[in-house]
Amino acid sequence: MKNPFERDDVDYHALVNEEGQYSLWPTTIEVPAGWRVTYGPSDRQSVVNFIEGAWTDMRPKSLVDAMNNPT
Repeated sequence: MKNPFERDDVDYHALVNEEGQYSLWPTTIEVPAGWRVTYGPSDRQSVVNFIEGAWTDMRPKSLVDAMNNPT
């Protein structure tokens, strides 16, 4: 059985959470709590390309906010 996150024969979504972190997610698996669909469904490579373009700062939003607003 192939890993559902590495298959080229299923569609995917790009998910994002409140921290601005992205995930490649097969449409065959329920979206987990705390995540929302931000792109797709589409083929795997298109979703990977979207995530690479959208997620340019790997730091969680809370860290970025803390660094921009030191106490």
